[in-house]
Amino acid sequence: MRDRRRSRTPTRPPTGATGTLRPVWTPEEVRALGVTTDVVTAGRILGLSRNTAYRLARAGTFPVPVLRAGAQYRVPVAGLLTALHLDAERDTAAG
Repeated sequence: MRDRRRSRTPTRPPTGATGTLRPVWTPEEVRALGVTTDVVTAGRILGLSRNTAYRLARAGTFPVPVLRAGAQYRVPVAGLLTALHLDAERDTAAG
């Protein structure tokens, strides 16, 4: 009997809002996410697939701290910045 399960692997590469490939997040883009972000976005920033990000969050082994609010997982952006070895605060004064 044939295995009829469908793969959840996308047929084309993930794209950003402009339709271009998003292989790299800049520090400014990560900071612009706000205080927290969802586990899928955090996973993408860290190079993880959606399934892997959720699996690690459920297991408590996600590479950065994860907050659980009901059925939702939220990832503090400060933790992402720390994991990426970026300053959580950026000096905005010109000069």
